[in-house]
Amino acid sequence: MTDPRPQSAASAARRATDHPNRFVIPADALPPGFAEKVTDDTLIPAPARPAATVVLVRDAAGGIEALLLRRHRRSGFAADAWVFPGGVVDARDRSGEVADRMDGPAPEDWARRLGMDDPAEAVGYVAAAIREAFEETGILLAKPDNVGAPRQAATHGLEVARRALLNDVIGLRDMAVGNGLRLSGGELVYIAHWITPLPEPRRYDTRFFAARVPADAVCDVHDLEMTDSVWLRPADAVERFRAGEMKLLPPTVHTLQRLAEHPTWDGLRAALEHAPVPSITPRMEPHPEGVAIVVPESDG
Repeated sequence: MTDPRPQSAASAARRATDHPNRFVIPADALPPGFAEKVTDDTLIPAPARPAATVVLVRDAAGGIEALLLRRHRRSGFAADAWVFPGGVVDARDRSGEVADRMDGPAPEDWARRLGMDDPAEAVGYVAAAIREAFEETGILLAKPDNVGAPRQAATHGLEVARRALLNDVIGLRDMAVGNGLRLSGGELVYIAHWITPLPEPRRYDTRFFAARVPADAVCDVHDLEMTDSVWLRPADAVERFRAGEMKLLPPTVHTLQRLAEHPTWDGLRAALEHAPVPSITPRMEPHPEGVAIVVPESDG
């Protein structure tokens, strides 16, 4: 009989505990043999792939709301979890070619903010955040470039461009040029840096950004990766997680908890735009009920 448990612990349900920085994966939800990896000092960690995530936020009457997407049950990573849009930084993102179509901080400024030596690498994370948001939700962080005559593609051809991006036919810069757009890099606020725990077979070095979108923005999920979407106040999403009603990963919970401290986008941006962003690598340790995931308090 096929073992029904997930092959990655990232796809196993986490349970909240009395401590906000501590989560438990029950033993019966762990992949076979995973608990032994947690205490294996000889384990060689998988390399962490560069990735970017963006929290799309809108102002609402009851406070800001964040967009969450539900991943397919068949996903190899974080199956059935509610996540923010995001994904791996690809070669085109890192090439630096997109910088001339992006408003906001210069590449050197992004490098300083992200703590990197290579400006092209830093802009790559920003580009990946914008691209992944567009691919997964249909929401594009961009504005008309106002160069020459208005182009019909800028308003009617974006769905074609989205499919081309998803199929890797074009890159983000090609999409912007072809549709007369400038990418709104200045709308992104860098808020977090998470690295997947060492025992996981799939690991990511992920930079988290936040960006405001219009109150009437419509999410059209990419149905090959996602099954649903919802706008929620951050505190409500955390409460659903704690009640066992919503499957979230620790970085998502932690980020939502931080966002819940700010009732408006302007307040959030003012508080976080220049705040320190430490790197956070949760650790895994044995627990009587399975495996505990611990977010270091000194980093959080």
